[in-house]
Amino acid sequence: MKDALSRSLSFMCLLLLGHGTSASLTSTPAADSKPHILMVLVDDWGWANVGYHRAMPTKEVVTPNFDQLCKEGVELDQHYVHNVCSPTRSSLLSGRLPYHVNVDNGAQTRYNPKDPVSGYQAIPRNMTVIAAKMKEAGYATHQVGKWDAGMATHKHTPKGRGFDSSFGYFHHDNDFYKDTAGACPRYGPITDMWDTDRPAHGQNGTGEYEEHLFERHVLDIISNHTASQPLFLYYAPHIAHTPLQVPESYEKMFSFIEDQDRRIYHAMVAFLDGVIGNITEAFEKKGMWNNTLMVVSADNGGPEYHGGGANNYPLKGGKTSNWQGGVRVNAFVSGGLVPEEMRGKKIDQIVHVCDWYATFCALAGVDPTDQEAAAAKLPPVDSMNMWDLISGKNMTSPRTDVVLGEQSRERVEGSMNGWGLVSGDYKILVGHVTNAGWTGPQYPNSTNPPGGIPAIEDCNEGCLFNIKEDPEERNNLNGTMTDKLHEMQEKLRMHFKTFFNPDRGSIDPKACEMAINTYGGFWGPWLP
Repeated sequence: MKDALSRSLSFMCLLLLGHGTSASLTSTPAADSKPHILMVLVDDWGWANVGYHRAMPTKEVVTPNFDQLCKEGVELDQHYVHNVCSPTRSSLLSGRLPYHVNVDNGAQTRYNPKDPVSGYQAIPRNMTVIAAKMKEAGYATHQVGKWDAGMATHKHTPKGRGFDSSFGYFHHDNDFYKDTAGACPRYGPITDMWDTDRPAHGQNGTGEYEEHLFERHVLDIISNHTASQPLFLYYAPHIAHTPLQVPESYEKMFSFIEDQDRRIYHAMVAFLDGVIGNITEAFEKKGMWNNTLMVVSADNGGPEYHGGGANNYPLKGGKTSNWQGGVRVNAFVSGGLVPEEMRGKKIDQIVHVCDWYATFCALAGVDPTDQEAAAAKLPPVDSMNMWDLISGKNMTSPRTDVVLGEQSRERVEGSMNGWGLVSGDYKILVGHVTNAGWTGPQYPNSTNPPGGIPAIEDCNEGCLFNIKEDPEERNNLNGTMTDKLHEMQEKLRMHFKTFFNPDRGSIDPKACEMAINTYGGFWGPWLP
């Protein structure tokens, strides 16, 4: 394994010299073998924080591995997610659009004892997660990194959802060095680090940078895997979510950036780029890469608010908003499974993060239907198989609509305030929409400080945009295209009627009791 710092320094030199990386995708997989699947969900990754979205190279964006993998794969230019973390993860894992599984980014310790099916944070207890489907198809299944999809019972943990092993944390974030997240009364900070079915005692608080710890676990999984068995590996990095922390050696690489948030954020992304290079190299050395589909996506747009450090230029808005900068994200597929004739192409068709559920099921040869959820009267899977689109068999996406569930912190019960809809080339946003503005190519900076975009746009019954012709959402068409506005309003109303919105309860003090008395100061499941 190459040292990540050495790798990134080398790639920075290559970037400045105008060269790319040397990864190769020259052969196609055997037709009768189930492919390995590597799913990478990057946290809080801004649109402008990857090299392939920069028309002019800049020395502050050092992502040669991401760039080369995208170049050798298929760029997904209209890939949508929710505007915050937990709903996107719930959507990916369950195969539902967020408004049919979870639009709430609340605390993982919530519980409503009156609802044994859905009275928990994130994914309802009786929904089948993608790992269980892959396991049914004979895959080895492993998860590393951020979970943020439920922890109330053992059924809600990665192992309970079908992963053979897992290593990571349950909450939105934790400290990169101390591994703590939140605190309990009269006790103090609680460690958030879980190893498959138990607290990760002895692996936390060692002073090792958490993303490096995750990298080692991923590489160990690949090294110990029997290549003849299909592998489903879900890696959800902590980077680039807060707290903004990175090894000093990486921060020094970006010492020319004056703003601290921006400097550390770019250093974190560069660190992750090196990790990704080591992971794909491990697949190649194991002889697995040529039969691998790698999917890379951000979980939401980059946070442009104070302390976030990201940039979604030239898109409008960012994390927590339903502007394109909050929900249209960096995404591509790569690996040897991508047909040679599709490599290097950009697909400008609508894909949603929930669609990977049906796509992975199709590749694995398993039915995506969720019988357990149906028995519990929960919403069915929304996911659509995108393999024909990605493989070039069909250049039109089966998905035409993406419902943009309520905007974080803008909930008005029973109303569509903060909601939106993408339908074909058009998009409607309703109510008060925050982060209503744009940044520049370098943000934050001394003239545009890291206070975020304070503007709020009052869309009332609807702001209408043609996002194909106006991807930056600068020209509101609601006064000139009234028929289209009314059509979009009616479509959104129809979708809103199927909104799944259970009472998830309030924070349960028993979670702290279990953390202290049973797990020795670690978060973990606390209900039977």
